[in-house]
Amino acid sequence: MTGYRGAGRAVRGRGRTAASGAVLVAVLGLTGCGGFGARASDGTFVAGHPEPDHLVPGDTTSSYSFDVLAGLFDTLVGLTRDGGTVNLAAASVATADQKTWTIEIRPGRRFDNGEPVTAAAFADAWNNAAYGPNAYAANAYFSHIQGYADLNPPGPGARPRSRRLSGVRVVGATTLKVTLNEPFNQFPRLLTYPAFAPMPKAGLRDLKSFDEHPIGNGPYKMSGDWERDRQIRLVASPTYTGPRKPRNKGVVWKSYSSAETAYTDLRAGRIDVMQTIPAAKVPEARRLLGDRFLPRATGTIDYLGLPLFDGRFQNANLRRALSMAIDRRGISKAVYNGDYRPADSLLPPIIAGHRPGACGEPCTYDPARARELYARSGGFKGTLELYFSNAQPTYYQWMQIVANSLRQNLGIKDVRFRQVPASDYFGMLNAHAEKGPYRQNWEADYPSAQNYLENMWGGRGNRMGWHDPEFDDLIARANRAADEREALRLYNRAEDVAIREMPMIPLWTWAGQGGRSTRVGNVIITPYSTGLLAHEVTVK
Repeated sequence: MTGYRGAGRAVRGRGRTAASGAVLVAVLGLTGCGGFGARASDGTFVAGHPEPDHLVPGDTTSSYSFDVLAGLFDTLVGLTRDGGTVNLAAASVATADQKTWTIEIRPGRRFDNGEPVTAAAFADAWNNAAYGPNAYAANAYFSHIQGYADLNPPGPGARPRSRRLSGVRVVGATTLKVTLNEPFNQFPRLLTYPAFAPMPKAGLRDLKSFDEHPIGNGPYKMSGDWERDRQIRLVASPTYTGPRKPRNKGVVWKSYSSAETAYTDLRAGRIDVMQTIPAAKVPEARRLLGDRFLPRATGTIDYLGLPLFDGRFQNANLRRALSMAIDRRGISKAVYNGDYRPADSLLPPIIAGHRPGACGEPCTYDPARARELYARSGGFKGTLELYFSNAQPTYYQWMQIVANSLRQNLGIKDVRFRQVPASDYFGMLNAHAEKGPYRQNWEADYPSAQNYLENMWGGRGNRMGWHDPEFDDLIARANRAADEREALRLYNRAEDVAIREMPMIPLWTWAGQGGRSTRVGNVIITPYSTGLLAHEVTVK
């Protein structure tokens, strides 16, 4: 995904303003109007973000869609602000063996059209998302469930053998039995992902209309249809009885194609919340917003992926040399005001299992050692192409520094840029059409070491063509472990294998830097897929 927030789901923009500090201070006080579509007296607030792609929960992996879906739907399990799990639509999620799970759904809950929220509402939504011919974006998130292969047979032209996941059984109005392919102790965390939201029968009958006006079971409901490229208006649901009762009357999600424009509107009071301020604006925002500048830890890591299907990148010493030739701290200072944290692990600090310094030498800037490893590898032949999308100017900025480092520290003279339209970028990577190192990042789908390691290095985020039996075995054993500490120990051993082989170079962990207007308080932005906790925001 592209834009200015997220990871695999977005990034930040840059730029400077010509306005003087005195003028900006005056402008920052003009927040009483509330902005686009909102009024100071109506109890709603306005948040800026890029345009979502879809609002059917199973048909998106975009954090911009998640901003909206988090208010419209209660999944079975939710996340606390510190990344723990808490039951929302579920009364309980239980297992004796990590493979077969019994889910009891809270009785008496309803969608905002009056339909009851039942076990079938979850089962039908999951089957719809997992059915291969529907080509839903979040299809692969259901791959742990028994019967997924029958809905998604491999090979061109292969026809599904079923339309329903055999591992999902409705055994009562409010009881689901879910059987997985293998024991998977992270399943409750997986259930926090928005794709696992329920859908009413009315939505499944008319998916096109549902995408324009979702019918949810969450703390908000839609007010009018999705106004494409303009806004999505949510109002507090009068029938919601769950634990996330809104402290405001509603939120307007205003769409922006430019982070700089959104920041300008935040300064002028036309929006009340911005989750990611452009890095070039951060020093100014920190000074002018004061306590309304909202820094936070994040779980987003940038990486430099390496196409191991190209024989020129097969030597592990070459890959380590490339990593050690990059001055991560220098790039953070030059491009990100020194706020981005150089990666010392394949996991960010907010994720259980992060070990400070785990990456050790391969993530340390050491030009002399890099040259030694480069010589031992036999060097690199031909043009070294660096791939990145045109979504943000910062990509080009730090890729220039990387290119200069490789020229100066390793003597690779022929380094060229391949800047790809954002709309084509991930399709190119998925097709293995890149011929050199490429920019990639990852934001946790759910806060788990497994989500980073298995998905980035062995699953759907693996665009390197890297496979290692030892790594795969350790991940499988960690997934099956009944004890959390044993699982983390095995995930860390798998991490050590990936660090040893270095098929993808970790660069830095993002700093989250948002802001709010004077109209709103209690603005909490989490580093997870939940993002802004809109229901917690208070409006003055």
